[in-house]
Amino acid sequence: MKIGEARQIYSAQLRSYQEQKSALAKQRKDLAQKMQAVPNGRELYEKEGVALELSYNAVCEKYDEYQNFMEKLTEMHTLYFNAEATRQQGEAMADYAVDLAKVMEVARRIANGDKVPASDEQKLMEFSMELYMSAKNLAVMNENKEKTEYDSLWDDDKDAPENPDPSEVADSKEISLDAPEIVDVSEVMTTVQP
Repeated sequence: MKIGEARQIYSAQLRSYQEQKSALAKQRKDLAQKMQAVPNGRELYEKEGVALELSYNAVCEKYDEYQNFMEKLTEMHTLYFNAEATRQQGEAMADYAVDLAKVMEVARRIANGDKVPASDEQKLMEFSMELYMSAKNLAVMNENKEKTEYDSLWDDDKDAPENPDPSEVADSKEISLDAPEIVDVSEVMTTVQP
């Protein structure tokens, strides 16, 4: 089962159990009021009170089991999310370093008085107008040198695929935990015997 699927399934289970816990808590409160309102109320409603308490405890126990599993599942999701985000940041830093090296090479070529494609000059201007102007000023000093004509440094770049959303990556990972059995809250209620 994938993490995303498990999170949906067990979140629904937790909601269902939480609703039942709230309903049982209200019934317990109402029963306590009935016991106090009637003489010998404790003896009259004792069996109902025991059954209600057992049901409440069984629902709470299963709720806690699902809650603990969800905490582990959330932790696992967070780990995968962070790993993917870190990987993407590392790739972005590596891409930036490559682009920086290309920009510096274009500046060096221009400063030597060589010819570079207009698109490369544009990238240098976008990166740093000061560096571009410095390279152009140095080019004036080297205008009598033999000029080499270069191809673009960015022509060989392929369009990189978009990085997926780290949350989607984490959701698509298989869970490596033993998942608790899905038991409907009504089944838990019927298995309790006073």
